[in-house]
Amino acid sequence: MTAADVLLDRALVEEATKKSGLIWVRGSGRAQALWHVWHDGAAVLVGDGPGEQPLPAGLEPGGAAEVTVRSKDKGGRIVAWTAAVAVLAPHSEEWEAAVGELRGKRLNAPDADRLTERWARTCRVVRLTPGAARTDLPRSSLAAVPPPTTATTRHPVPAALPRLLLKRRRTS
Repeated sequence: MTAADVLLDRALVEEATKKSGLIWVRGSGRAQALWHVWHDGAAVLVGDGPGEQPLPAGLEPGGAAEVTVRSKDKGGRIVAWTAAVAVLAPHSEEWEAAVGELRGKRLNAPDADRLTERWARTCRVVRLTPGAARTDLPRSSLAAVPPPTTATTRHPVPAALPRLLLKRRRTS
């Protein structure tokens, strides 16, 4: 691989990750879809606290993760890359800069005025620094069996509902 190829791969990783709203991250277990921001040459995540996204198992300092980036418009895989994992210390200079970016992208926070304090107390801010990239992705879906859950499906539709919906359409 030439130096130009390495630079093109890094540019693809950065641009695709910046534009994608979600990335798939695999630590030591299942891959999970996570929201993130691209900050200072790495993907930054917040989670594992009350009201925040759960982070996958195995995202430990000094560890590695596999990141898959999807296309924002089509949803298909664009690039996969290995990442060096770092957990940022609360209130460090790097943490403050990352949280400043994350805070702007956090939607529907119940406590927007005290968000950074809550993240410092109860959450982990993880930095995923890109390593090697792959664009030769598998063509299969890589679908996995959903994890066990206590969630249930909704009850059957009430018998009168279809008539009510059809009645509304006819009157419109």
